[in-house]
Amino acid sequence: MFVLEASMVVIGDEILGGHVIDANSGWFASRLTAHGVTLSRVQVVPDEHDAIDEALVAELARARPRLIVTSGGIGSTPDDITYEAVADSLGRDLVVDPVIAQRLDGALDWTRQQGVEVTDAFAEHFHRMARVPEGARLLRRSSGWVPGIAVDVDGGCTQPGGATIAILPGVPAEFRAIVTEALEPDVLAGRNPLPTIVEIEHPFPESSLNVLFAALVERFPQVRLGSYPGQRMLIRLQGTDADVRAAEAFVRAGIDDLHRSPGGARLAASWAARRSKEDS
Repeated sequence: MFVLEASMVVIGDEILGGHVIDANSGWFASRLTAHGVTLSRVQVVPDEHDAIDEALVAELARARPRLIVTSGGIGSTPDDITYEAVADSLGRDLVVDPVIAQRLDGALDWTRQQGVEVTDAFAEHFHRMARVPEGARLLRRSSGWVPGIAVDVDGGCTQPGGATIAILPGVPAEFRAIVTEALEPDVLAGRNPLPTIVEIEHPFPESSLNVLFAALVERFPQVRLGSYPGQRMLIRLQGTDADVRAAEAFVRAGIDDLHRSPGGARLAASWAARRSKEDS
């Protein structure tokens, strides 16, 4: 099985304008990590055809197989152009999905029941949400009517040279429901080997471990290193189990050596006191 990678394109003027905070990309990254899938890129683009096309072209040009997830821009307002932009980018027509259209008809009936006049223009704008790129398929979910669809390119992400574009709503609850109920079981689960991830907490300033980090990268180039300073000084190692366990032993030995060195314990104590003062 070829290793699957993922990309994300977040679409919305409201995010770029600072009016709404993107709550989907970080959560989606955590779900990908749980399945051993690397998130290669996250792009945030405005509600513009050219910007969406540029982002899709760039992500489709990356290593495949690839899952490209878009978030936002699939409502019924004039600025919701994601379906149209994806279709244009792929050179496909827009077609009416009968299942989505039926759901929308139900929503229009409910609106009428509330005493609101549903004109032809009202219904036409609302039904824009049913016009999807040709060849798209619905992503299943147990509840809710907001749709998510997938469009396969070159056979889809199950093929070595293929890609799948999953077009999802930007509303976090809807986005997460479709990822959890459709993408995870149908696309992500079991695709990639799960990496071993080890976290090591230490009491030193990050810069004091730079020489150790350089030696780690040279000795274990296949292990992904992350260093995260903060209230917890954290090192994260990721890779195959054997490589990570060996790298973990190497790092812990280096930290122990620093602790035992002249001034090492004093450095750790001084750093802890400094952080405590900054947090108070």
